[in-house]
Amino acid sequence: MTDPGPPENAAEIMDRVDEALQGLELEPHESSEVLEFANHELPHLQTPETSYFVLGSYRDPFIRRLRVVQNELDKRVGTYPFLMGDLREIDIDRLPTFRIRFHLLAAYTDYIVAVYEQDAGGEVTELGKISSTPYFEKATVLPRDYAWMTARKLESHADVVAAAVNMYFNEELDSEAVETELDALVDRARRNGVEISVDELVEQIDAREDADRDAVSYSWVHLNEFRLFELHDRCFPWSIPEELRDVTDELPK
Repeated sequence: MTDPGPPENAAEIMDRVDEALQGLELEPHESSEVLEFANHELPHLQTPETSYFVLGSYRDPFIRRLRVVQNELDKRVGTYPFLMGDLREIDIDRLPTFRIRFHLLAAYTDYIVAVYEQDAGGEVTELGKISSTPYFEKATVLPRDYAWMTARKLESHADVVAAAVNMYFNEELDSEAVETELDALVDRARRNGVEISVDELVEQIDAREDADRDAVSYSWVHLNEFRLFELHDRCFPWSIPEELRDVTDELPK
């Protein structure tokens, strides 16, 4: 098999790598390895197909939700949704190759989609990257059980379920207090035009694949980042996998 040689935009690619590594000088064999990765993976992002870089935790059960998003996007005509974990590695011991791969893929993809269910793990640093220039304009976040904690409006089913989950798993509330809070929540939701009952809320929570886990609890840093995306109409909360499929349908085409 003949060597395809460096890509036509090799200089541009290495400029991206230079930015990712803050000007660190690469050795010749390292540059060659990076360009080999670029030759193999970047052409998929430079076609008429719409590409989606799907981010999130690869640990089970979270990886299942990434696959849900990937599969839903793959149903669209002319799309290429991908996870970085499915792509070629860069075999360079000396360098932080995750940074190189992430920045190259993020730079050349059309859209970035990030799924959140926890406030720990590699997703934390990814959130910081995509909420800043140059990636913010192409990024959307899908946080589970998220609702902005100040002046919550309870305008959607997802808002109500997110609030209910946090009440349901609150260790400071006994069962009677939970029931009282859920009754009040349903009353506020109905006044906002969201028709739902306490029984339906409890059924939704019990139906979750991992209903015995604690409610998602995000740090203030996470909440602020999600709020920024929300204010730009690129934050779509969800509570159960069926809702994740629905909000994936809201992603740009």
